[in-house]
Amino acid sequence: MVGVEFFGNFDLASAAIWLFWIFFAGLVYYLQTENMREGYPLRDDKDGVPANESLLPLPKEKTFHLRDGKGTLTVPSREYEDSKMRNDLALAQSSPSSGSPWVPTGDPMLDGVGPASWAPRRDAPELDAHGHVKIRPMATLPDFKISAGRDPRGKPVVGGDGEVIGRVTDMWVDVPEALVRFLQLDLNPEGTGKMRLIPMNMAKIGTDRVTVRSLYAHNWEGVPVTKSADQVTLLEEDKIMAYYAGGTMYATAARSATVLP
Repeated sequence: MVGVEFFGNFDLASAAIWLFWIFFAGLVYYLQTENMREGYPLRDDKDGVPANESLLPLPKEKTFHLRDGKGTLTVPSREYEDSKMRNDLALAQSSPSSGSPWVPTGDPMLDGVGPASWAPRRDAPELDAHGHVKIRPMATLPDFKISAGRDPRGKPVVGGDGEVIGRVTDMWVDVPEALVRFLQLDLNPEGTGKMRLIPMNMAKIGTDRVTVRSLYAHNWEGVPVTKSADQVTLLEEDKIMAYYAGGTMYATAARSATVLP
């Protein structure tokens, strides 16, 4: 018989399981190295490259062609990581010991550190699969309407200190997801055009008001603004989210204490 004479006593089941384990180990190795394309080479506290970056070696450089004619990107690359580095961080190590926590040295709400930190993302709007801007004001979307829940438009906005600081004038919608991402706020209830965006997940919509606990009255002027009246870039999104998140600890000096007020 062909099978008996050719394979003899060879165990096909054993070969199959060993081939599976070899394939699985190779897959794990591949995925782990591909995961190291961004954020590497690593850095130590003195901005140097550690001697032992990882148990696995860095993958070879690979060049990606970005969509919509936005050029190319080669990773992993020290030049690429250097271009994303923020060298103006107002932080200082709390002690000379390696691994000690870093503490803010200036105004953390403005310096963007700690809970208020942000990543240097592309300063361009996020696009959908068809190349259209994803997040747009609802006022520019005639086909969109509220199908459930409370409509926040026209409601006053109250901060964590109970002060009324403005009124909601519009909602910014993630068009492909049909999801509200931001509320548009006018800092003057009478309408001065001094607009700010409120992340939807940082706001609580009540029957007669919208409450944002993370900021106090004196913080609202510092909320990052958008360059465009009807678009928000990835970088602006990150800065806005970071500002509101940072307010949970830095809005007042009392919030940096052991117990939050």
